[in-house]
Amino acid sequence: MPELPEVEVTRRGVAPHLTGQRVSAVIMRRAGLRWPFPADLPALLQDHTIVATGRRGKYLLLHFQHGTLLIHLGMSGHLSILPATTPAGKHDHIDIIVGENALRMTDPRRFGAVLWHAVTDGDLDHHVLLKNLGVEPLEDQFDAELLFRQTRQRSAAVKQVLLAGDIVVGVGNIYASESLFKAKINPKTPAKRISLARYRLLVEAIRETLAAAIQQGGSTLKDFVGVDGQSGYFQQHYFVYDRAGEDCRLCGHTVRKIVQGQRSSFYCPHCQK
Repeated sequence: MPELPEVEVTRRGVAPHLTGQRVSAVIMRRAGLRWPFPADLPALLQDHTIVATGRRGKYLLLHFQHGTLLIHLGMSGHLSILPATTPAGKHDHIDIIVGENALRMTDPRRFGAVLWHAVTDGDLDHHVLLKNLGVEPLEDQFDAELLFRQTRQRSAAVKQVLLAGDIVVGVGNIYASESLFKAKINPKTPAKRISLARYRLLVEAIRETLAAAIQQGGSTLKDFVGVDGQSGYFQQHYFVYDRAGEDCRLCGHTVRKIVQGQRSSFYCPHCQK
């Protein structure tokens, strides 16, 4: 599933083509994906201008004066900007036409989502899919003091706490494994046993890992490509993720794989204590 870096790469890719542009049409080729599309979406968007793009966790946001379109890429989705006359493929489910171009959503497995939140529905942060999300890891509100304070009663493993998303949002499976390695923290360590000093290292590691992933176009393991059709290449620089049985790049010990909450975790037992 595309994680925060992949969604941010997508946002940065579409923003120059969409910001300030008027929607001339919306083409829906099916009734919905994970959830139904708003039935009146063409009428809602037509002749309205996209004033800004944004991102909340793994949700891409297209802001209009009268509301916000929320887009989730699901497990296999991606967006592209292409000439509006480009024929649609089997898995191309929705086009938003701006000028001579279309923002096209492609989603083979159909776990993505396109939803609408009107201004009259209240603050966007109160949307049912956003209201319980934690702070953004690349913003100032995310710091070691927050992690330390919010984990004093949490006996769950720190990796699971990061993935829960209620303290910090968007640190998905890949980047949690890589960040914990960089901070030299074993993913099995109970969150409440980690000191403030070690959380400072973890916050720095998360910021550095996510920033590097964004700079390198995200990770492409299967389906994800950027708006320009190019694959990300952060996976070429993994220290532990998906490297079980291989030598640790730092110490030479064997990288291990365990399962936590039905998700694979990778770590070096020598470097991560």
